[in-house]
Amino acid sequence: MQRRRRTALAVSAALLAAAPLLTACGNDSHPGAAAVIDGQRIEVATLQSQVREVREAQLAAPEPVRLIENTERLNLAKLNGMIFDRVLTRSAADAGVKITRKEIQTARQQAAAQSGGAARFAETALQQGGLAPGQIDSAVRREVLLNKLAMALGADTMTPHGQQKVLAELVATSKKLRVDVNPRYGSWDDAEVKLVGAKTPWITQLTQETPAQQPPSGI
Repeated sequence: MQRRRRTALAVSAALLAAAPLLTACGNDSHPGAAAVIDGQRIEVATLQSQVREVREAQLAAPEPVRLIENTERLNLAKLNGMIFDRVLTRSAADAGVKITRKEIQTARQQAAAQSGGAARFAETALQQGGLAPGQIDSAVRREVLLNKLAMALGADTMTPHGQQKVLAELVATSKKLRVDVNPRYGSWDDAEVKLVGAKTPWITQLTQETPAQQPPSGI
């Protein structure tokens, strides 16, 4: 146990030491920004903060080294989700869809009950979705909002036709928002509504990300 803890802490120290490298980017038209969506910036510092929250939660969990190794592209997954959320939020607003705090809380409680309790739900969210406890509500919001958008569009997401209808709406919104990604993190594909082609020399690319139109929620 002591050896595993030392190994995990060593991994954490290496990750934190490398963090400043993520802010440097040649030919960057938006210094300090990981992405710009419709003129609104997602700061590199904000992205790093989300990644750090997950790493800290992973280090406090059983088998931290395995969790960290399984999420080596965490910064890309987080940026992907952050951009997707901006696109989804605008699509929902354009469709007149609103979401309340109560709806998010109810959905989370239902998901927790189905998972065997709040503690088990949080554990699964961290293991399978790369979500720190403080990030779970945002993931639940995404799921609820996506479902409400589908309903507003009259799309049955259990069918390919319905899925394509929702995707088409998100694609149209994505194009309007003119997503501009820092080249270090790749580029944004409007047609697939996801981050692609990231150049990440500091990361061993061992995993494949879930398509952005259905980002991992961990629930």
